[in-house]
Amino acid sequence: MTDRLSIALAQINPTMGAIPANIDRIRTARAEAAARGADLVVFTELVVCGYPPEDLVLKPFFLDTVERAVTEFAAETADGGPAVLVGAPWRDGGRTYNAALLLDGGKVAAVRYKHDLPNYGVFDEKRVFASGPLPGPINVRGVRLGVMVCEDMWTPDAAETLVETGAEILVVPNGSPYEADKLDRRLQLAVQRVTETGLPLLYVNQVGGQDELVFDGASFALDGDRTLKAQAPSFVEHLLLTRWERGADDRWTCAEGETAQPAEGLAGVYEALVLGLKDYVNKNRFPGVILGMSGGIDSALSAAIAVDALGPDRVHCVMMPSPYTSQDSLDDAAEAAELLGCRIDTIPIVPAMEAFAHMLAPAFAGRDPDITEENIQARARGMTLMALSNKFGAMVLSTGNKSELSVGYSTLYGDMCGGYAILKDVYKMTVYGLCRWRNEHLPPNARGPAGRVVPERILTKAPTAELRPDQKDQDTLPPYEVLDDILECLVERDLGIAEIVDRGHAAETVNKVWRMLHLAEYKRRQAPPGVKITRRIFNRDRRYPITNGFTSVV
Repeated sequence: MTDRLSIALAQINPTMGAIPANIDRIRTARAEAAARGADLVVFTELVVCGYPPEDLVLKPFFLDTVERAVTEFAAETADGGPAVLVGAPWRDGGRTYNAALLLDGGKVAAVRYKHDLPNYGVFDEKRVFASGPLPGPINVRGVRLGVMVCEDMWTPDAAETLVETGAEILVVPNGSPYEADKLDRRLQLAVQRVTETGLPLLYVNQVGGQDELVFDGASFALDGDRTLKAQAPSFVEHLLLTRWERGADDRWTCAEGETAQPAEGLAGVYEALVLGLKDYVNKNRFPGVILGMSGGIDSALSAAIAVDALGPDRVHCVMMPSPYTSQDSLDDAAEAAELLGCRIDTIPIVPAMEAFAHMLAPAFAGRDPDITEENIQARARGMTLMALSNKFGAMVLSTGNKSELSVGYSTLYGDMCGGYAILKDVYKMTVYGLCRWRNEHLPPNARGPAGRVVPERILTKAPTAELRPDQKDQDTLPPYEVLDDILECLVERDLGIAEIVDRGHAAETVNKVWRMLHLAEYKRRQAPPGVKITRRIFNRDRRYPITNGFTSVV
């Protein structure tokens, strides 16, 4: 019986479906762990293929590739180095499971299956995986480890079964996406499992971006007395080594280890946006991004995030003025690009507006100008950006925020066009907060400059689309602080109209926002993906019918 054990938690950034590349990352992390004296390296949920694999796991040839890669890598563990616990989709008896596989001694030495399959929000694992039985412990170097895959930690059943069957340390491989304030919830649940079982717990989480989802890492170790003994940093790959010792009472304790401070609040949101965009662009092999730079706050923040993610040389800003564009907007766009050090070009859309006016004049005869002409401007800008994208290869970055997307204050095939919508899940008031935060902080690993990156006038002037003379957003919308609170109640919290009115909002305003929210559903279905930071990002978490008569409640 051993009295000492070193366990490394490897939060790495896999690429979905890139199985050989993911195995290489696993191999590299194992070599580092071996050099540091680890007996076991624990990787994240489904790390071999990436998480979440969605319907890829329904394809037999995909599962064949995973099984072959795992079996070949398992043979490498015959070298006397550390054992490896990896996550992979795994077939057994004609069913496919979300599995944790212990690779040791040159073979797959033990297999445990995820029991509690999440089927809410962004998760639909019951579509593609079978539920495994409640797990028993596995033996690693003479120590009985209780493996709970991700959601199995969120309820008490698996932990209770493991302690009853002799587990000594709980180990939790995760693919837990980032949400603002989610770190506290994870830690609270882990503390509950430790309290219920009296066992220490290791939690290892994936890091990196996968389409809308960002995984923040922040892996940690809790001792049996609920003390936080070690924590990895958030939003970066990291190998966290933990050292364990068996006491005279036969209980395992963790030595004090590295404890990083995870990014929280606006810092966490900003880093999630940066990582989500960086991985989306790089993993999909775009050379860079191109975006419309209007002189407004949304495009200024989008450009700052893009520069921090990719570097100024991979960010191309385009100012596309119309007759309604103010000199302030031109100056502010130029200053923002200069502060960031990225390229900005000016391509006026006046010729396109004139061409459309001439082309449509016979059809529009007898009709006064209205929102149609405003939308033509937005679509001329969208077409311009897409033409530049087609010609030079950079991905168009959409700059609209969640407040506007919620109520349809955006133009389909205009400012909504693009490959990725970086502010899709960011409310307008949070946009202001992020700009002020970024002006005062340089995020870790940012490729942009320190200091102010958003001009002060952009933060103080009234928001406007500048599609007609003297236009302001609040000609159409409630003040953003009012709009955002109502939207958060409707979208994130599912509150009823009366409950929102009780918060101090006018019933007429709440009903107006509710109606606009549902009428815009058809637009949101056609919007590009973007980073999830709240409980409910549109399309992925929140799914409502387009044809919907439930749009007014009195």
